[in-house]
Amino acid sequence: MNKNNFRVSAAMLVMALSLSACTTMTDDMTATSASAGGTVMVGGAAMYPNRNIVENAVNSRDHTTLVAAVKAAGLVDTLSGDGPFTVFAPTNAAFAKLPAGTVDTLLQPANQSMLQSVLTYHVVPGRLTAADLMAQIKAGNGQARLTTVQGGTLTASMMGNKIMLTDAKGGMSHVTQANVMQSNGVIHVTDGVSIPD
Repeated sequence: MNKNNFRVSAAMLVMALSLSACTTMTDDMTATSASAGGTVMVGGAAMYPNRNIVENAVNSRDHTTLVAAVKAAGLVDTLSGDGPFTVFAPTNAAFAKLPAGTVDTLLQPANQSMLQSVLTYHVVPGRLTAADLMAQIKAGNGQARLTTVQGGTLTASMMGNKIMLTDAKGGMSHVTQANVMQSNGVIHVTDGVSIPD
């Protein structure tokens, strides 16, 4: 993969992770919105808005699989860059829903480009808060098509008061914690892994 493609792939990953954290505040979710300059807890760790996506994500016990994947894909430097990125960040439980052996296969060095593709599919350029996503969904008559860094499309819609993401394969995930603000973007935690074409 050439340097430009790597940068694009990394940027996509960051955006996807950010989007995965986007959601609305409801009683049946653990969604927490960080105010400007404030911190929120994700995976038992404080997420500081003056730190970048990688600096925060490594501390979340709910995102150890994602962090391992980012490292294996060689995307740490990209996700530590200026951004801004919106990242939809699947939890460990989300990765555990994949067919047995999928994560181990993706983490093999020979499959790095495939792993980069999956991760960057969770990243959207820019800093999109839950309110931004909901506004796009409303403007799109119930759907917002989000172009990821990977080049594919995630479709955002509302399921009750939750933001739902539908991937290229028809798989669905929900934002369970929104607006985890970072110095280089925003993370939205999701309960599923989105799969590109």
